[in-house]
Amino acid sequence: MALVGAALILTGCGAPSTADDAAGTGAADDERPVVLTTFTVLADMAREVGGDRLDVRSITKVGAEIHGYEPTPLDIAKASEADLILDNGLGLEAWFARFVDQADVPHVVVSDSIDPIDIAGDAYAGKPNPHAWMSPRNAQLYVDRMVGAFSDLAPEHADEFAERGDAYQAELQQVQDRLANAVAALPESHRALVTCEGAFSYLARDAGLTERYIWPVNAEQQATPRQIADTIEFVRDHDVPAVFCESTVSDRPMKQVAEASGAAFGGTLYVDSLSEPDGPVPTYLDLLAHDTDVIVEALSAAPEDRS
Repeated sequence: MALVGAALILTGCGAPSTADDAAGTGAADDERPVVLTTFTVLADMAREVGGDRLDVRSITKVGAEIHGYEPTPLDIAKASEADLILDNGLGLEAWFARFVDQADVPHVVVSDSIDPIDIAGDAYAGKPNPHAWMSPRNAQLYVDRMVGAFSDLAPEHADEFAERGDAYQAELQQVQDRLANAVAALPESHRALVTCEGAFSYLARDAGLTERYIWPVNAEQQATPRQIADTIEFVRDHDVPAVFCESTVSDRPMKQVAEASGAAFGGTLYVDSLSEPDGPVPTYLDLLAHDTDVIVEALSAAPEDRS
């Protein structure tokens, strides 16, 4: 209740964030419907579908760790100002339930139509893996959900949302085809994706990669000695050429795996957050392309090329 009270105070007088300023959302005379998303990947997808007809905002900023995010009173203020709220669902934003139910705002879960993959290990076993957007195929279903939600929100622009959605889905299909073709060109023994977090189950499924990770879901305590030892054993037993880690967590445990197993550290992958506009993944399509390039290049390296 204290957070709600603070939110009401902030609603009328809070200054827009840097991210909102950059997106042009701070103008007082902007009468476009406000669409609030939970993280930067969804915000970018929503902007692609909504174009300049909607004012799309993200609660979390670039580089934020989405799983353990702590909402602020200003976040609640943003929710109270929104005309539509989009979240991923599948347990990704457990923190979101703390205040979304208190906002009298339409709410759409964009993953509702996907076929979830269950997490296989540790305390999270049997729960759905929330990183469904890492599959371009699933992302096409996210787009369908957005088109429907935006058409309900601004029916006068429904045809435009549908056209933009179709064009975006075509781009996503190109990324999916490129990923599958690149992985198919790898030696079968190199088709293993070893990462810090188990965030690539959907991408690995679509690309034909065997997935392995140190921990299933980002949490406060990560990389137990047993998890690291099991990952080292897997990399050694399968002669995996390279291993990877995500941008929002420390890569130290995975570099330990690389050193102990003889694999190369293949690079940094992006999952939960985009980069700044001048960074490597300013858009979701850039994120998918970057991860594809980093994975394929590292797994293609001959033993003498590994470092």
